[in-house]
Amino acid sequence: ECSSGEHHCHNSTICTNTVGSYVCHCRRGWVPKPGFQNKKNTTICEGTCPDLTPDPAHNKQVSFPTWMPPPGIKSQVSGHRPRGRKSLGTAYPFLPNSSTCIRASLTPSSPFPQRLSCFFHRLQDLRGNLRSVSVQSTIQDLIQEVGDLLEGPQDLENLSQSEQQFVATNLLLGLENALGWLGKALPIGAVTFSSSAGTVLSLEVQEQGYENITLIQNQTKMLLTWDTVHESGDSGPTVVGLLSTPGVGRFLAKAPLVLDTVEQAALHETHKGVLQELYHDLLSDVISAFISNKDPQNLRHPVTFIFQHSVIPGPREKVFCVFWEHGQNGSGHWATSGCRMVGTKDNSTICQCTHLSSFAILMAHYEVQEKDSALTVISYVGLSLSLLCLLLAVLTFLFCKAIHNTSTSLHLQLSICLFLAHLLFLTAIDRTEIKVLCSIIAGALHYLYLASFTWMLLEGLHLFLTARNLMVVNYSSVNKFMKKLMFPVGYGVPAVIVTISAASWPHLYGTPTSCWLNSEKGFKWSFLGPVCSIFLVNLAFFLMTLWILKSKLSSLNSDVSTLQNTRMLTFKATAQLFILGCTWCLGILQVGPAAHVMAYLFTIINSLQGVFIFLVYCLLSQQVWEQYGKWFKGIDITKSKSEKYTLSSKTTSDASHALPLDN
Repeated sequence: ECSSGEHHCHNSTICTNTVGSYVCHCRRGWVPKPGFQNKKNTTICEGTCPDLTPDPAHNKQVSFPTWMPPPGIKSQVSGHRPRGRKSLGTAYPFLPNSSTCIRASLTPSSPFPQRLSCFFHRLQDLRGNLRSVSVQSTIQDLIQEVGDLLEGPQDLENLSQSEQQFVATNLLLGLENALGWLGKALPIGAVTFSSSAGTVLSLEVQEQGYENITLIQNQTKMLLTWDTVHESGDSGPTVVGLLSTPGVGRFLAKAPLVLDTVEQAALHETHKGVLQELYHDLLSDVISAFISNKDPQNLRHPVTFIFQHSVIPGPREKVFCVFWEHGQNGSGHWATSGCRMVGTKDNSTICQCTHLSSFAILMAHYEVQEKDSALTVISYVGLSLSLLCLLLAVLTFLFCKAIHNTSTSLHLQLSICLFLAHLLFLTAIDRTEIKVLCSIIAGALHYLYLASFTWMLLEGLHLFLTARNLMVVNYSSVNKFMKKLMFPVGYGVPAVIVTISAASWPHLYGTPTSCWLNSEKGFKWSFLGPVCSIFLVNLAFFLMTLWILKSKLSSLNSDVSTLQNTRMLTFKATAQLFILGCTWCLGILQVGPAAHVMAYLFTIINSLQGVFIFLVYCLLSQQVWEQYGKWFKGIDITKSKSEKYTLSSKTTSDASHALPLDN
């Protein structure tokens, strides 16, 4: 009779089969209601709630999260009740003895911080003031108030994103804890609570069972096995709950999405390209799943969720099964670890998770830059040629004594930094297998390229100071100033920027596809910001240098050497701005319809920076050519001497072999 459903037991009782009949009896912790004792088919039980109160013998006590308001939200609880107002016990029967909040603070027009603080105070008071006969009305009041609380909190939306996440996280945790605890006082069976604002709670309470448990709401279904929720040795009732809170979604929608390694690999493998950006939208309401199992984070069998959503993903959109992973400070992010998408079709998605928390369905929109083989070839060929020219330039600046001065020292440091940066880029930019190593490579590239730009800035400063002192040929003061300034600035400023960046966001060094800076939180501006600043300063130096040189050219006499030097200085100023600054502007302008053209221009010009440096500072220098001539002449003299020595040795050898023939 019990298994077939052909019995008349009240839903507050348990049906037990007997020989030829059945018996309805109260479960543990419940007693027959007065007037209904010892009646087989009409027994009605009421709860004494022994499991809901502290147990002094075993020091057991149900605990709720302590409400700690974030910055900007202060706990506003009134300790008095204005005349004419009902007490909280009258307005809210589940808190008969509480007077911590006044009814005025619970109206929709009251400030959200005040209403939220009062809500958490009532959750804290539930332990000592709950009456077992009002459990269902208590849960219904909680669900209704949560819906009202989240329906239109305009002042909450004025908080920062992290503060909104703090509030939503605490609210979800408090509800999961309270509802799972209250559910144990409900009769055996399934029950659903809903609010006018759309908040829905589905609960199922079982004392024993062998079949799967299914909870169904409008857009969500949860399926799990009995042994997943029931712990061995637990004689109490088992509670399974599914809570849907539509109002929470807008506070968590903009939180970052963190994909696990499997999801990342699958995404990149699918598109065979470079993933540039990843945006996401919530497709479903945020649902919270909870059970009475003491370890819901490590379930023996996965729980299945079926979500219905109206939006169908497009070609570059992907649906993810995610859960809300919160940190100790109350903030958090969406994560996929422990959850996988079993399948999706049109507007339905099936997920399986090995832990319980707050879940949702996200649709990620992403931009994929397909690998351009032509760009790759241009980049590698150009950088290889640039490395060769930079090496020749470094050797020239080191060993050509005729050009040793402050300007040459600046060229040397610039060439060394660019050489090391290009070499590391060519050999290690895609070494993403080991995350720590990839982060170190990204940090080294960040430092080397920033150092290169800093030396470019010093080049521009030196060029401007040289032009300004050209009239009086006052080079000594410029050289002394630059010698004191260049090394602390050239290597110290980039070190400070990288140190601050690494200390603030160490996890943003390295991406899934390259060992470079991550674009999250605008982290790339720790490189682009200094680059743009240096470009603008160099542009100012360039314009001032041109103005000085123009006035100088108009006042020159027929001194040919001075005229040539000034013209060469003008040419170097122009080349300085173009080679060392404008190329990175092309990189920033890779947006819109002209992005493809800009990408080619940036790759070609930037990969040939070393060639331009060698051309401008070495091949176009008369002193360097004279030194090259001496070197080549020395090589020719050495070669001639070597040939004469070889010929003389051969002649002597031939003569020694011919002597025996004369005998």
